[in-house]
Amino acid sequence: MLRRRARRAPRWQGADPLDAAQEDRVRAVLALGGVPHADLPDGVQQVRLKLLERAADGREAPRDVSAWAAVVASNLAMDWHRARRRQERLGERLSVLWREAVDEDEAESRALSMAVAQGLGELPDAQRQVVVLRFYADLPVRAIADELGIPEGTVKSRLHTAVRLLRARLHEGEVV
Repeated sequence: MLRRRARRAPRWQGADPLDAAQEDRVRAVLALGGVPHADLPDGVQQVRLKLLERAADGREAPRDVSAWAAVVASNLAMDWHRARRRQERLGERLSVLWREAVDEDEAESRALSMAVAQGLGELPDAQRQVVVLRFYADLPVRAIADELGIPEGTVKSRLHTAVRLLRARLHEGEVV
C-alpha cells in the first residue's frame, strides 16, 4: 500500500519571502522597466504575493529567489506598460465617441431650438408672453400673474394651452 506524502509547508513559508536586498533588486528592476516611483511598493508586494502563493500551493521555493523575483518584476513591468497602453487606447476611443456624441447632440439641440422658436412665433401673443415668462425667465405662476395683472388660473390655462400646441407642432414636424 502506497502512503501519501503529507503536504508540508515549505520551510520558507513562515518568514518574509523577500529580504531587504531582494526587495531592493525588485524595486530596481521595476524602476528600470519604466514603472513610476509611486507604483514600486505595489510591484514589490505583487512579487511577495507570488512567492506566498507558491508556498500556499505547496511548491518549493525557487532555487535563487533573487533571480526569480527579478524575472517576476520584469514581467510585472511589461504588464504595467501593456495596461497603460490599453488605457490610452481606450481613452482615445472614448474621446472620439464623446466628440461624435457632442456633435450629434449639438445638431439635435439646434434643430430643437429652431423648432421651438418657430412654434413660439406661431403662438398668440398672450400665450407666448406667459410661456416666455415661465420657462425662459423662470418666474413662478404667481409672479407671472402679478406681473401681467391677471388671475393665476388664467396664467395656468394659457400655459397649458400653449405647451399643448407647442408639443403638437413639434410632433407634427417630427422634431421630438
